[in-house]
Amino acid sequence: MTGLVILIVVTIALAVAQWRFSLWQMRKMLDAKALPLEDPALQAMVARLGAAVGQPGLRLQLFDMPVVNGLATPDGRILLTTALYDKYRFGIIRAEEIASVVAHELGHVALGHHTRRMIDWTGQSAARVALALLFARFLGILGVFLANFLAALVMSRLSRRDEFEADRYATALMLKTGLGHRPQIAMFRKLETMVPGPKGAAWLASHPPVDERVAAIEANVAAWREGASAA
Repeated sequence: MTGLVILIVVTIALAVAQWRFSLWQMRKMLDAKALPLEDPALQAMVARLGAAVGQPGLRLQLFDMPVVNGLATPDGRILLTTALYDKYRFGIIRAEEIASVVAHELGHVALGHHTRRMIDWTGQSAARVALALLFARFLGILGVFLANFLAALVMSRLSRRDEFEADRYATALMLKTGLGHRPQIAMFRKLETMVPGPKGAAWLASHPPVDERVAAIEANVAAWREGASAA
């Protein structure tokens, strides 16, 4: 039993070290490659969001990546990939839709998802080791695969939870700034075609299906409007 406890403690320590090292690598890469995004129209939209959350100096950065995406760092930086920005430059995506991406990333930062993800990661690392040792007694090497599968299942579920929370935050922020929730829904519908990817099993995906995210947004807006009417 003592050996198991020591192994779990070592696993947690290594997981924390690995997580911090990956964050350090990401920060170093962004410091070297991220550039200020100079676009007056888009920056004006972002300034509205920043003012609403107490960050009047909020500015976007551009990161060279061929994947349509928005990024947030633990220190509060918000980045657009060049692939996403190109869609905007060519008129495929509107400024309001880009704003919904920024609002979503602001949600991840404001809700502390980076810290939570580190805690989740270390916890599942420890659980995976314990389960692997337990299952291996009865299933041999298959027990290790089963433990890894269950850990991935839990992490995927936690990731989808964070995405729903960031979506909810973004919807509230978009409404607060007068941009409305429609650009957020439109952005998701466009992303569905821009980033098709393998469908796979929904319960192993890190992000919820678009239809579920849209339904949640509409449900949140309806509930807020009903509450406002009742008040």
